[in-house]
Amino acid sequence: MNDPHDRQGVSPLALAATLWRHRHMIWQLTKRDVVGRYRGSFLGLSWSFFIPLVMLGVYTFVFSEVFNARWGDAPGQGRAQFAVMLFIGIISHGFFCECLNRAPQLILANSSYVKRVIFPLEVLAVVTLASAFFHLAVNVLVLFAGSLLLGQAIPWTAALLPLVLAPLALFALAVLWFLAGLGVYVRDVGHITGVLSTLLLFVSPVLYPLSAVPPKFQGLLLLNPLTLVIEQARQVFVLGRAPEWTDWAIYVACALAAAWVGFWWFQRVRKGFADVI
Repeated sequence: MNDPHDRQGVSPLALAATLWRHRHMIWQLTKRDVVGRYRGSFLGLSWSFFIPLVMLGVYTFVFSEVFNARWGDAPGQGRAQFAVMLFIGIISHGFFCECLNRAPQLILANSSYVKRVIFPLEVLAVVTLASAFFHLAVNVLVLFAGSLLLGQAIPWTAALLPLVLAPLALFALAVLWFLAGLGVYVRDVGHITGVLSTLLLFVSPVLYPLSAVPPKFQGLLLLNPLTLVIEQARQVFVLGRAPEWTDWAIYVACALAAAWVGFWWFQRVRKGFADVI
């Protein structure tokens, strides 16, 4: 019997066709993943709203009251603006790292799909991304609500926030496909991603602005896929300025290329999954 995972399309057209053909399955699996995470808990899905709200308060208190930190050299800066700036970085980092940490175990945790049935394994990465994006959307709602409660004005450019965050989702999808395939063969990847998540918290402008980094290191930080997204998200949501469209377009092009490379890698290595698991 031929292995159904042996021959899989790897072109961008095949990728688009796969996602469209299995869109209903992706939707159902995403709902199951989101609801299953909170099944049996008293507050249920409310935890997805409550936890980021608490973290927003804790981080704001620690950095603005205990460390008496300031956000760059912005004049007239208050605690509200500091809290919003900080929270934008935290939720962006959290979204990306959720995908990063779940990726290595993605196929191993669903081994029955590899061995027993013909299943489009590539959609598991999309389901994980959609689940993480749901929590990101909840965090964005908390961001809007928290800004209003803190008396922080929300400019019209805040409507561009989904557009700014979208390319990060493509990079996260690339990471999911690449590490999901690699994690089947190299089990140590799961340990590395945990360390990398912590490292990304400090080498990304999450707890500080990019302007606080010495100019000679700023170029290195811009290679980090989180950097431009976080900086532009703050720009549109807090400062009321549209993103630099040239930078955004380059970022989108790189994200699309990365997503396709990740998909290509996954489709190439999947034929050995059944032998390894």
